[in-house]
Amino acid sequence: MAQRPAVLQSRLLRARCSFKTFLRCYVISSTEIKPNQPRPHQPTAIDISDDRVARLASKPLHSLSLADLVRHGRPPLSADALFSSANFTLSLLPVRLAHRLQALRNLPFIVVSNPHIARIYSNYVHSLSTLLPYHERQITNLEDETQFTEVMADLVQTHSNTIPILARGFLECRKYISPSDVTTFLDEHLRTRIGTRLIAEQHIALHLSSHPHNNRTNRRIQNASSSYIGVIDTALRPAEIIRHCESFVSEICELKYGVRPTVVIKGEFNTTLAHVPTHLEYILTELLKNAFRATVENGMEREPIEITIAASSDTQSNSDQAVSDVLPQAIEGYGNGSPSASNSNSPISGVTIRIRDRGGGISPENLPNIWAYSFTTFAEDDIPDVQNGKIDALNTISGAGGDSSSLAGLGYGLPLGRAYAQHFGGDIAVQSLWGWGTDVYLKLRGLGKI
Repeated sequence: MAQRPAVLQSRLLRARCSFKTFLRCYVISSTEIKPNQPRPHQPTAIDISDDRVARLASKPLHSLSLADLVRHGRPPLSADALFSSANFTLSLLPVRLAHRLQALRNLPFIVVSNPHIARIYSNYVHSLSTLLPYHERQITNLEDETQFTEVMADLVQTHSNTIPILARGFLECRKYISPSDVTTFLDEHLRTRIGTRLIAEQHIALHLSSHPHNNRTNRRIQNASSSYIGVIDTALRPAEIIRHCESFVSEICELKYGVRPTVVIKGEFNTTLAHVPTHLEYILTELLKNAFRATVENGMEREPIEITIAASSDTQSNSDQAVSDVLPQAIEGYGNGSPSASNSNSPISGVTIRIRDRGGGISPENLPNIWAYSFTTFAEDDIPDVQNGKIDALNTISGAGGDSSSLAGLGYGLPLGRAYAQHFGGDIAVQSLWGWGTDVYLKLRGLGKI
């Protein structure tokens, strides 16, 4: 297998360095265990009955918010706060996993029999079976909390390639299930998966950065002045994420096409908000990838891609308006690139980012389909082999939260990016001028000052 170019490898590692450092230190710190304890990432599983899955799936899903994830306070947490985080996590995840199992069971039998989709089903059964031993009791001591965190690490690892595996499975089953049914299933499944993974990663991060588990390894990653609460950056600077993603996509674009468009950032450069950096990285990478490709293939690589950042102190006031009307209004007045007088280092409650390209726009026949999951743009033989790691270096744009396999050509990028944006009250709107270019508006909602 061809190796990734070193510069791409470094970018990919940098994009995930913070949480990978957490996980690496967690594995190291978990090696000193007693002989009768489960090994890390090999949690004890139990058999689960269909009735138990049905009972859990009948319970309503908790609507996850950023406030839920920071409710336990800024690390390092006390032991009681850490137990509270573990029990809160435990109260949510079994129900979420049961809902996905029930949804998979409701698919046609021939679809669930597909080896790729059957593998996802088995993964959910495994994860639920490792959680249920903790579900009937409260976590009240450090030993139980440590073992529970090992279960969370196993869950994150088990489901790391869910999206590309599902993509291949549904592609192979396209004769047996309608595109509308696939879109409905994936919309619900991927949105639930975003929250499930985030809940698990948040507790792992809080576990590693808290005093009860501090050792020599953990202290190297604990920073008293850090703006992070778990995986949430309470002082996230969109301009820095944009530059990082721009550099990454530019290198891929130049490798593929031999040229790279320039990017000009305008607006409020110093704006900060509380949000999940990996989510914003994924969204911006997908949007920039589309803008770069369209610009180059339209022969307009000499025209810069313009990105404008506009802060909003109250995104709630716009909640009743159509997103296609709200987002362009948020950019009004930033066309000259001058930062607004409202710039502040204090986190605000919302940000709107416009990405404008001269890539010729989206054709009228394709515009209605941009939010649909597409399964026919790749020939079956051209799909990356996610099980054997056969992924081209030019297709290494990774998904948020650890999906390192490419989804290129499967039509997942834009709808999945919108799912990440909408998960915490944001959105993506697209305005296309056919023959000229496209404006994409990304709206993010944060937490304000924490």
